[in-house]
Amino acid sequence: MDRMKILAVTDETVERLYPLATSGHFADVGLILSCGDLPYSYLEYIVTMLNVPLCYVPGNHDPEFNPKRENTRAEGCENLDGRVTRVCGLTIAGLGGSPRYHPNGVNQYSQSEMVIRAWSLAASLLWNRLRHGRGLDILITHSPPLGIHDEDTQAHRGLRAINWLIRWCKPRYHLHGHIHFFRRNLTPSVTTVGLTKIINVFPYQIIEIANDR
Repeated sequence: MDRMKILAVTDETVERLYPLATSGHFADVGLILSCGDLPYSYLEYIVTMLNVPLCYVPGNHDPEFNPKRENTRAEGCENLDGRVTRVCGLTIAGLGGSPRYHPNGVNQYSQSEMVIRAWSLAASLLWNRLRHGRGLDILITHSPPLGIHDEDTQAHRGLRAINWLIRWCKPRYHLHGHIHFFRRNLTPSVTTVGLTKIINVFPYQIIEIANDR
């Protein structure tokens, strides 16, 4: 079984990624995953320079997706919000958005609204499993699960629906953003729950994973 490197990014543009990308530093990266709240021009630059697939979910600071409007999607990239895909030998699902903290906030949901969105994604995952006989390799979300890597504020509290998804579909990896760990030496960015390794990728991480491509 082959192993592949994934570049995961979220929440903050990192200036040094520009020279690293042009110098071939990420030449062995086979896939890019974004957990949201990044300018789409930034994602488009990365995918152009590395020339590998890029999948993303929107964060609470990203525009509301509209297929008829420009600048509401990252060109050349795949929006996985509420969807499942098979790419680079991996099954990947995504769920964007954050807890609702503003009445008119874009890509913001109440706990119950996110549960409904998670059920819809679970139905797609079940169909994919029945059709292809494959489990979920990676779940990408913007927000963290409730009680894992989250904070006490309404805007940064974790989502209960993500805990349920992790228990139900048991992905090998769950990648999220939204939480900025400024005290990285005091707060772990990786937590294992059952069979799932949960990673806060802020601002970026290189993850190596086995695939069956």
